[in-house]
Amino acid sequence: MSDNIYLLINDVLKGRQLSISGVTRELKEKGIDEHRLVMTGYLRALKDLRKLSEVEIPPSKVYSLLEAEQADTNDIYSLIGEHIKSVDPEYMVPVAAYVLSKTLERPVFKEEFARMGISSKILNDYLTTSGCILEPADKSPKEYATGITKLKISSGEAAFELGGINESILKHSNCILLKIVRNSVDLSGLIPKTKSTSLQDFS
Repeated sequence: MSDNIYLLINDVLKGRQLSISGVTRELKEKGIDEHRLVMTGYLRALKDLRKLSEVEIPPSKVYSLLEAEQADTNDIYSLIGEHIKSVDPEYMVPVAAYVLSKTLERPVFKEEFARMGISSKILNDYLTTSGCILEPADKSPKEYATGITKLKISSGEAAFELGGINESILKHSNCILLKIVRNSVDLSGLIPKTKSTSLQDFS
């Protein structure tokens, strides 16, 4: 399945509700030809991640985009996911892992990569590269899952931590953290009008 499938689904659902068949048909017109059962699983996963709204209108389920006030766009996964797209593809996975693990002070579960917009294919491809610096957590994932209430951690789900970092990963991670800070607080009246500040100034 194409990695930009989520963006295409957002596009076809703008301003309307569609059934699974409707979404499948619209995507087919855009060159994405997936079996209806595959789309069913994908749409339900997006609903579980609070990316889409699901309403049952017998005999079908229909999907729509969540209203802005309903979508939890300020959770840590959305904040990182919004900015991780600007990172070079070869660094996306380790940078996402670094920022999230440092923020939460624990390893990163596989599901959390998906919540940051990193598909299973992207993650699995990275894990098989020679330059992969992610490794399984040294403790049982169950130990890290204790006390986590906002995630449903399935039994035996893998958790990853960084085996090492380099200057490039730190640079990209710092840029993302700066973007999150700058977008999360009101900086009006603090930045001189005579200076055009960019993130490159901080990298």
